[in-house]
Amino acid sequence: MIEIVPIGLRDANAYIAAHHRHSGSVRGSKFCIAAAANGEIVGVAAVGRPVARHLDDGWTLEVNRVCTVGYRNACSVLYAASWRAARAMGYRRLVTYTLASEAGTSLRAAGWKVVGERSARKGWGSEKRPRLDLGRDGQERLLWEAS
Repeated sequence: MIEIVPIGLRDANAYIAAHHRHSGSVRGSKFCIAAAANGEIVGVAAVGRPVARHLDDGWTLEVNRVCTVGYRNACSVLYAASWRAARAMGYRRLVTYTLASEAGTSLRAAGWKVVGERSARKGWGSEKRPRLDLGRDGQERLLWEAS
């Protein structure tokens, strides 16, 4: 049985760095939670302000990272618990992104819906403002929402 337990950002980031297959740690968060089974952490979620400025309206949070070791239903439990916690804090909307190549089964199981598609981007930088390319761009994404 999976149990939701608190976890700090530093420990969540260490877990993400050790286990996430394509994204690194997050810079900050409003809260982090962990899924535990038999006393062992089997997944974490980091929830913070939306990365996209137009979504940062004061009523919306974003699940910036979910990472598990493949324990059955851990992702769904983390997404559902993240939405319950965000709602309890007064937020009206919770969003997240997946790569278009990912099925999204855990999100659907937790009651989330696809609300948009995002085209592949070339990076965050521009000529006037170059940015470090972290190798995560160039893939189409889906925007999911719990509201």
